[in-house]
Amino acid sequence: MSSSKLTLVAPATGIVTLLSDVPDPVFAGGTLGEGIALDPLETTLHAPCDGEVVQCAKTRHALSLRSEQGVEVLLHLGLDTVELQGRGIDLLVEVGQRVKAGDPLCRFDPELLAEQASSLITPLVVTDDAGWRLRLEAGATGERVERGEALMSLTPAETSVETTTEHTGPWHERRVTLALEAGLHARPAARVRAIVKRHDAEMRLEHGSAEARGDSVSALMNLGLAEGDEVVLRARGDEAEAVLAAAAELLTTPEGVEPPNAAAPDAAVSAPVAEGEIAGLVASPGLAIGPLVAVSLPLPAVPHDGRGAAVEREALRAALERVGRSLESAREQAERQGQRAEADIFEAHLAWLDDPGLLEAAMARIEAGRSAGQAWREALDDEAEQLRATGNALLAGRVADLRDLQRHVMAEFAEAGSAPLPDVPEGAILVADDLSPSQFVDLVERAPAGLCLKGGGTTSHVAILARARGIPCLVAMGEALEGVVGECAVLDAHEGRLEPAPDEARLATIRDALRRDAERREAERAEAFEPAITRDGREVEVAANIGDSGEARLAAESGADGVGLMRSEFLFLGRQSAPDEAEQCHEYQTSLTALGGKPVIIRTLDIGADKQLPYLRLPEVPNPALGVRGVRLWHDQAALLDTQLRALLGVAPLDALRIMVPMVSEVAELAWVRERLEAVVSELGVAERPRLGAMVEVPSAALCAASLAEQADFLSIGTNDLTQYTLAMDREDPRLAARADVLHPGVLRLIQATIEGAAGRCPVGVCGAAAGDPLAASLLVAMGVDELSVEPARVAAVKAMIRRLDAASLARELPDLLAMPDAASVRRRLAEHHESAFETTTITPERIPS
Repeated sequence: MSSSKLTLVAPATGIVTLLSDVPDPVFAGGTLGEGIALDPLETTLHAPCDGEVVQCAKTRHALSLRSEQGVEVLLHLGLDTVELQGRGIDLLVEVGQRVKAGDPLCRFDPELLAEQASSLITPLVVTDDAGWRLRLEAGATGERVERGEALMSLTPAETSVETTTEHTGPWHERRVTLALEAGLHARPAARVRAIVKRHDAEMRLEHGSAEARGDSVSALMNLGLAEGDEVVLRARGDEAEAVLAAAAELLTTPEGVEPPNAAAPDAAVSAPVAEGEIAGLVASPGLAIGPLVAVSLPLPAVPHDGRGAAVEREALRAALERVGRSLESAREQAERQGQRAEADIFEAHLAWLDDPGLLEAAMARIEAGRSAGQAWREALDDEAEQLRATGNALLAGRVADLRDLQRHVMAEFAEAGSAPLPDVPEGAILVADDLSPSQFVDLVERAPAGLCLKGGGTTSHVAILARARGIPCLVAMGEALEGVVGECAVLDAHEGRLEPAPDEARLATIRDALRRDAERREAERAEAFEPAITRDGREVEVAANIGDSGEARLAAESGADGVGLMRSEFLFLGRQSAPDEAEQCHEYQTSLTALGGKPVIIRTLDIGADKQLPYLRLPEVPNPALGVRGVRLWHDQAALLDTQLRALLGVAPLDALRIMVPMVSEVAELAWVRERLEAVVSELGVAERPRLGAMVEVPSAALCAASLAEQADFLSIGTNDLTQYTLAMDREDPRLAARADVLHPGVLRLIQATIEGAAGRCPVGVCGAAAGDPLAASLLVAMGVDELSVEPARVAAVKAMIRRLDAASLARELPDLLAMPDAASVRRRLAEHHESAFETTTITPERIPS
C-alpha cells in the first residue's frame, strides 16, 4: 500500500445523508458496501479521489474509480436514475482515463432528474476496500458539506488482506437471457456478488468478447448488459452448480418480481446444500439429531349438508362461543406458565374469531345449504387463498393461524372417528406440511428435537413459538420434503439444511457440538446465582423482565438479581373493569415475596390510545404512538393512578419495591407523579417510601437525563421504544423491523447521553430487548449501565457473557463505534471485537428484534 491513509472528498456541495438512511434497501442495507450519500446542491459531480475510471454505466448514471491503493469507489447519481436511460446526464470521462480529486466526472439536469427519478440522493460507496478500514469524516444527516471537504477516510486494516480462495476443477456453464428491464445496474450487480460470496465457487459472466468476475460489482456493471442480452455464466468449485442456479434465477427474473417461495425481507436465507440434503429457511436456530417422523394432520370430518339454516346458524354461533372460551382459557394458562409468546398468539386468534367478515361468509354458505362445520371450512378456505394470493410473505405466514381457527371450530362438529394428534416419539425431528399454533403447542409436549415444514414462513406464529421454546425449526422447505426418511437425521438450523442420511463423522461432529452446548448451558446455570463481574472488575446486576407473579417465580429460580421490569398491564387487560386495590396488592406482594427481598421494579400502567381498555375508552387519534399513553394518561385518570399507588404501598418490604413511570418526556411529569405518591403516602400514614424512577423511552428524556436524574431515584432505558422514536420506524412494521436496530449510532448516542447525564446522580438500567442481545448487551455494559434486565431464560447466559467481558477494553472503541454510519457497521465491529477478545466463545452478530 502506497499510503497510510486514503481520503475521499465530497464530489459536490450538498447535504449529507447516512447510507443507512438512503431510501433504497441495496444501499441502506450495505449490500454494495459501506459509504455515505449526498443530496447535491450543484449540477456537476467531481472525483472524490485520485484514480482510474474503471466503469461507466451505459445509462451514464453511475461510474466507478479505482484509487492508487486499489480501493474501488462507486458514485451513483440519484436513485432509480437507471430508468432515464442516460437522459439529462452527460459523462465527462471514459473508462481507462486517470483523474485527480476534484476533476469533473459528469453533469446533470437537476430539474429533469427531480421530475423523473425517485431521488437526487447520490451514494458514494466503497465497493471493494482492498483490505482497508473505513471511517466517516462527515457529520450527521442534514449537515451541509462543501465540494472537496473530507467525507470518508480509509486506513490499512490491522489484519492482513484476506486472500481470494483458489478454485479448481472443471468449469460448469449456463446460458441465460437477461430479463432485467433496466439491465445489470448497481442493484442486481450487488445481488450477483452476494450470491457468489455465499457459495464456495468462482463465477464469471461473459457477453460477446467481454468478461467480468461475478464478485466485482464494477466489472459486472461495466459489461453494459441490457434486457434481452444473452449471457454465459461459467463457474467452478465445490458449489459451482448452486451458484449458477442462483445467479440464473436472479438474472432471468424481472426486477420487482420475487422468485417462487421468496423469503420475507428479514428472513434467514438458507446456505447451499450438498446432494441428498434439503434446504429451508431458518425460523428458529439450533442443532438436532433424531429420527424423521412425518406428521399428517387432516381436518376433522364434518357433515356436508345442513339441517336447516336456522338450526345451523345457531349451532355455529354456539360453537364460536365455546371455542372463544377455550382460547381465552388457553391464553390465561399460557400467561400463568410464563409462555408470553403463546399468550399473545391466542389473543390474536380471539380477535380473528370475532371477525364479522368470516362470520358473514360462513352464514352465507349456511343459507346455501351447508352444515355449520362445512360452512366454516369453506369460508376459511377462501380467506386462506386470498391471503396467499397477496404475495405478501407476512400475510401468507398467517395462513396457519386461519387453519388453526378452522380446525378448532370444525372439531366442535366432528363426526365419530376423527383422528386425534398422532403419537410421536420423544426426540424426533417432526416433518409436516405446516402446523397451526395450537398443533405446535400440543406436539411440543412430546418433546421433539426439531421441526421441518414444507410450507410456513419465518414470520409465522409457529416460527415465533419455536424460537420462544428454543426448538430448531426450518420452514418453506417445499416438495423436496415429501416422503423424506431418515433413522438418524441432522437438522442444522444454523445453516438452514436437513441432512436425512449423515455419515458417522458428521454425526460425531454434531453430537460433540450438542454436548458442548449442553455443558455450556449447564455451567451457566450452575453459576447463575453468582454476581456478574466483568474481567476488569465491574459488577453489573442482571435482573428479569416479567409480566406477572408466575414469571416472578421463574425469575427467582433463574438466578436473577431482582426484577428490572414488571409490566402491570396484565392486571388491567382482558376484563370489563379495572382491578381493585386488594387484587393489585395481592399480585404485587406475591412477586416481591417470590424474589425474597431482592429489588422489584414495577411499572405503573402503560396504556393509551394504542392499547384500549373497554372500561377506559380514549379518543381515537391519527398516531397512537404519539398520543396519550403512559404517564400522560394520569392527568385525566388520577383516580386510577391513586388506586395503583395505594396497592403498591401496601406491599412489604417497601425498601425492595421500585416504582417506575413509563413514557416520561420531561422532568415535570415525574415531579407530578412524585407529588401524587407523597399525597398517598401521607393519606395511608406509611413511614417508608419506595424508590421512584423513570423510563427513558423518548429522545427528550435521554437528552434531559441530568435534570431527570435530579428527580428520579433511578432511570431505566426502554430500548424498544427509544429505537422506534429515534429512527421514526414502527417496530411492528415487518418492512422496517430489520432496520429498527438499537445499535444504530443515533440510538447509541442517546443512550450515552442518558448514562452521562445520570452519572453521579442515580443508577441507570436497561430493560428493553437490547439487554438480551449479546452484542448490544456487551456494549451497554462498556458504556456504563448498572443493570441489564432480560427474560428469565436469558439471565444465566447474560451473566456468563458479562464475566467474559473486558468492559474497559471495549469502552475504548466507543468513539469509533459512535462515528460509524449505521447499525450494521456497529454490529460487524462488535462481532470482530468479540471474536478477538473471547478465547472460548464467539458471539455471532445475530440480534434479538428490538
